[in-house]
Amino acid sequence: MIDLSAIRNADILIVDDQDENVTLLERVLGSAGYTAVTSTVDPFAVCALHRSHRYDLILLDLLMPRMDGFQVMEELKTIEPEGYLPVLVLTAQPDHNLRALEAGAKDFVSKPFDLAELLLRVHNMLEVRLLHKELHQSNELLEQRVLERTAALKESYLETIFTMTRAAEHKDVDLGSHVQRISHYSRALAVQLGLDKEFVDLIFFASPMHDIGKIGIPDQVLLKPGALTPDEWEIMKRHTTMGAQILGQGTSPYLKMGAEIARSHHERWDGGGYPHGTRGEAIPLAARIMNICDIYDALRSKRPYKPAFDHHLACDIIIRGDARIQPEHFDPVILAAFTQYQQVFRDIFEECTA
Repeated sequence: MIDLSAIRNADILIVDDQDENVTLLERVLGSAGYTAVTSTVDPFAVCALHRSHRYDLILLDLLMPRMDGFQVMEELKTIEPEGYLPVLVLTAQPDHNLRALEAGAKDFVSKPFDLAELLLRVHNMLEVRLLHKELHQSNELLEQRVLERTAALKESYLETIFTMTRAAEHKDVDLGSHVQRISHYSRALAVQLGLDKEFVDLIFFASPMHDIGKIGIPDQVLLKPGALTPDEWEIMKRHTTMGAQILGQGTSPYLKMGAEIARSHHERWDGGGYPHGTRGEAIPLAARIMNICDIYDALRSKRPYKPAFDHHLACDIIIRGDARIQPEHFDPVILAAFTQYQQVFRDIFEECTA
């Protein structure tokens, strides 16, 4: 229930081109205890007044020269949130009652006024209007709490991601700057592909977890300075499935995408990758994006088996191929975006390799 004092203090606007009608309504409402009653005889002023004051109730005469009450209601619809018109129409024409309700009015009072009926309808309309406003405010508060809770959950998810990434860094000291660059490459490429903001946000935070499975790879294999033996290479490849197992139990969308990327970022478009030889669009989109980003960064970085390549050579290998890497390894749409956007990759590498 709305407190009676709130109803008595509600903002009311009287709109009638007849001064005597305005005076009568002001006197009746004032005598009934309403404290915030204003009026106008100019229908053209109603919208500006309502925009400034947001009245809880508008008593609106329908038959006015130059601009009638129906036209006033049409203008009010353009400024009233959710199309709720707090309008009580005043009319001497019975056939206007239904038309007024169809136009958006919430109730009507016939002229000449029955004062008891008028006050009852004003009271009821104000009670409904204030309840509507209270519900709207409650919904806004609930939405704000949901947003705050969502933000808190996101922070919790990201803290988990950063903690796991730091744990992986302890196994491989070169991983820190690599995962930072990977985040930015992946986001930039996703933007270039025209993917939505949610996907762009997810891949930025999920992509650093691509090698989380290396936590489970023995140091003698992971940190071996020379080339791996066939058996050691089989062990190294397990980091994909280990990463997916580590991340796959989470409910966070970041962890879910992270698990997809961890499992599939070494798959190839032509089916020649690992761990499952998945091909084409069966490879998750995030992993296809991550694949080309990971290879670019690997080419730019020094490894035990190779020197660091400059930007132009790395791009040439990806776009044209060499003994190990071929263009058909990549999603052709993503490769085309990389080719067009390659300058940004160079900028990211330089900015994140201080």
